[in-house]
Amino acid sequence: MKIHQRFLIFFILVICSPALLWADAASRLKMASGFTASIYAPDLEGARGMALSPDGVLYACQMDDGRVVALLDPGNSGVSTETKTVIEGLHHPHSLAFYQGSLYVGEVDRVSRFTLRGRRLSREDGQTVVELPGGGGHSTRTILFGSDHKLYISIGSSCNACEETDERRATICRCEPDGTRFEIFARGLRNAVGMTFRPGTQSLWASCNGRDMIGDDLPPECIYQVEQGKDYGWPYSYTLHGKIVPDPDLGKKGIRQTGLPAFEYQAHCAPLGIAFYSGAVFPEKYKNGIFVCFHGSWNRSIPVGYKVVFFPFVGKGGKKVGPGQDFLGFRLKNGEKVGRPVDILTGPRGELFISDDYGGRIFKVVYTGTKTSTTRSK
Repeated sequence: MKIHQRFLIFFILVICSPALLWADAASRLKMASGFTASIYAPDLEGARGMALSPDGVLYACQMDDGRVVALLDPGNSGVSTETKTVIEGLHHPHSLAFYQGSLYVGEVDRVSRFTLRGRRLSREDGQTVVELPGGGGHSTRTILFGSDHKLYISIGSSCNACEETDERRATICRCEPDGTRFEIFARGLRNAVGMTFRPGTQSLWASCNGRDMIGDDLPPECIYQVEQGKDYGWPYSYTLHGKIVPDPDLGKKGIRQTGLPAFEYQAHCAPLGIAFYSGAVFPEKYKNGIFVCFHGSWNRSIPVGYKVVFFPFVGKGGKKVGPGQDFLGFRLKNGEKVGRPVDILTGPRGELFISDDYGGRIFKVVYTGTKTSTTRSK
């Protein structure tokens, strides 16, 4: 075999094979009719939370690698062609938020604030805004700013079902942008990974992962319209069909639950990122509806989740949440999973960005109004 032929074979196997494998996997994704999913940024191991900068650049966390990256599209091609590390050495960064020229990062044991100056930063370049309880079973910290200019922070429980010694656990807290006036906003939320505000309102919504080890179908996963001062049950109770049920382990110690979910969903789907569609290019039924990323859970004999589901608002005034509609599926009929969605947000052109920590990539979903397809961006 000639040298140039050997080189060609090597090129195909080493350089082209990953792209071919991705294209094969992508072709098997289940996509809602009229939409197209493409890969916006590949090679992002452990991709988790995302945020858009004021100038429209998409940033993402690589939690296990301790990095925050900017996904650049200098040619305005609709696909990121350059991944730039902007902060490194972080302690499991999970979420991002821009506020008044600074980038806030939710790490496992603190919220940090950075001023981006065009050079690569390290953890020491940031300022600690507020210290948080670290360790334990749930280490992700989700942050966002409300129209009240306050910083909201979700802090998961340290365990599956227990009485916490740190009252900040299993809560959503809030504080001033500089960390002062820290307070617990709502309690009883075992692991509220997803948080968002309904567009044009100060209505806070959150997804929450229910406890494990009490069966395939208990407790249901819940999405909450979170109200200040409410207790949503954990670890003493959960909600089933809108009724409060005592927890089998800790319910005998008394029920403290004062808030109910906006809606329930199948147990052990592991809802993470949530987002209201705020763009103008999807069909009318999607306007102001809510998308939920179901990451998928280990604690079920037949795994469920691994998909993005859309929930419209229906009824008079659009106040009631309607039945969920599968939007993007990452699990195949034979049980193989192609990805696990984590975070979701509306892009500047009305597209959706969805992070996938299993495949290490970020997808872009656009409405085409044509036959469903799933291909890599050219």
